[in-house]
Amino acid sequence: MSSGSGLGLVFKFSSGNMEPRKLLQASLTLLILATSSYGGHLKSAGPALKTDQALLTFHNQLTEEVQVFYTSDYCYKCVYQHLVTVKPNNSNASAMVSTKFTLTMQVQSQTRNATLCRWSQMYGEGGHYSVWIKMLEVISCTHAVDERPNNAYLPLLVAALLLAITALLFVVAPYIYRRRCTSKFIKTMCCQGPQYSVDNDAGHACEAEPNTTKAKPTRLRSLDTFRGFSLTVMVFVNYGGGGYWFFQHAPWNGLTVADLVMPWFVFIIGTSVVLALRSMQRRGVTRLQLLRKITWRTVVLLMLGFCFLNYSPRDGPLSWSWLRIPGVLQRLGFTYFVLSLLQTFWGQKEIPLRAYHWWNPIQDVVLYWPQWLIIILLETLWLCITLLMPVPNCPTGYLGAGGISDNGLYPNCTGGAAGYVDKWMFGDNMYRYPSCKEMYHTTQPFDPEGVLGTINSIVMGFMGMQAGKIIIFYKGMNVHILGRFLVWAVILGISAAILSKCTRDGGFIPVNKNLWSLSYVMCMGCFSFLLLGGMYFITDMMGWWDGQPFIYPGMNSIFVYVGHSLLGFYFPFSWEMRFQESHWEWLFQSLWGTALWVLIAYLLYKKKFFLKI
Repeated sequence: MSSGSGLGLVFKFSSGNMEPRKLLQASLTLLILATSSYGGHLKSAGPALKTDQALLTFHNQLTEEVQVFYTSDYCYKCVYQHLVTVKPNNSNASAMVSTKFTLTMQVQSQTRNATLCRWSQMYGEGGHYSVWIKMLEVISCTHAVDERPNNAYLPLLVAALLLAITALLFVVAPYIYRRRCTSKFIKTMCCQGPQYSVDNDAGHACEAEPNTTKAKPTRLRSLDTFRGFSLTVMVFVNYGGGGYWFFQHAPWNGLTVADLVMPWFVFIIGTSVVLALRSMQRRGVTRLQLLRKITWRTVVLLMLGFCFLNYSPRDGPLSWSWLRIPGVLQRLGFTYFVLSLLQTFWGQKEIPLRAYHWWNPIQDVVLYWPQWLIIILLETLWLCITLLMPVPNCPTGYLGAGGISDNGLYPNCTGGAAGYVDKWMFGDNMYRYPSCKEMYHTTQPFDPEGVLGTINSIVMGFMGMQAGKIIIFYKGMNVHILGRFLVWAVILGISAAILSKCTRDGGFIPVNKNLWSLSYVMCMGCFSFLLLGGMYFITDMMGWWDGQPFIYPGMNSIFVYVGHSLLGFYFPFSWEMRFQESHWEWLFQSLWGTALWVLIAYLLYKKKFFLKI
């Protein structure tokens, strides 16, 4: 990079991506400019910018050396980090900075031991900026834009428009088809088509026809759609979400899109457990048979997570030194096991017909009081361990990220009691790249699927069980079902707001996906009831939408999840990107890989292949 003292020009090239002829031309151009009458001094070119990066060039016109420090405004009470040192007397120095969040920067003088200037600014992706440090009446730092930044959100807007058009086609086309099927003229022709247990819309057109065979039980389309929607978003964010920060996990406290999907999946597990086990109990399946099936499914999920999804074949032979013991499927399997035991031993096979009692309006809660007692005890255990257990060299009840947060006072206290318990049980066999590592500069391994978080995962699944009980108790009374869903959403939403004080970092218990904090579980429970209620209204109640395309991966969730985890980093699902200076290719790759798995799920659905455990 070269900066002329008079014009402030900035030149950059990346030799790694240039052809030899173009590299020679660029070198000659820089040589001519360096020896021209402008008198600028030449420095080595900096590396090419990638997504979410900007280039800052600091011009020091003072007679003393200065140092530039920075911190992200998203980083809670973080220590300022050194960015660059700028020599005196019209020297300059450059550095790349992140454009994800607003940065606070300050220029300090070691000679004076004072801060010369400070500012906060969010820089644009791909932009080149100059900061002039000079003496007028007082020392000032003025900004200039040398190269305008890219529109980082243009790829997202284009993709959103295309997806909206596609979604409209998925909704409108089946609706028009169903409307045509209601016509008497083509009624017979429509009813000759194949009938599916999941998509039972064709049955609406054939209701007048006599049916001598026993009707097969239909699936709850809203539940399959919700599961498929959650899984589709999960695949998208696992492919990188186009490189946008809000499609990746939050650094510590707070919520992003990536933080929503796994709690939704756990919620669906709870709902499915109630509906499936009650159906099997009504068919006469014994408790011993249920326990065998539950145990088998749990073992398979645990082994899938432990043996196949722990590492990639690209990593080489498995090493016990870095083997991760916790994991996503391990947590889902254990959560399913506990919820199934609750429903097996303390569930209701049939709705009891009793005289009027004051608690009849809340009988879907009162009749399951043993389950509630166990869940309350589990949550009490989580609160006591998290807030009261002493952790060596850490404050009791610490919920921070450690590292450089909290003014750097607790660098090795990542996760507080949760991190301490996991390290005591698993040693270093945990996730080594937690989401807080980059921003908070943490050094301790921390697993977001650890032991204490699994307790609250069970609580989250139990909320899903309440949704299943509501559907059973108020079967045929759709207004009551939607009303109960709304009541639960309001209660959980208010509770989450109180615990978090409606702030990201300043609440009693912040919303935190890494810890699966109580406020996080309540917030996700609120969203889950609202989403399931909305999908129930649209698909099962009104019949406006059949759930396509989400219903397809929703009915093959294990296949899609395991498949994308094992094959997701191989062609044609992904490839080595060449255009890394913007989000275009990354977003296309994320959408392409996700669309391929939805297409695979659709083809399996047409072949009536459903992977079950």
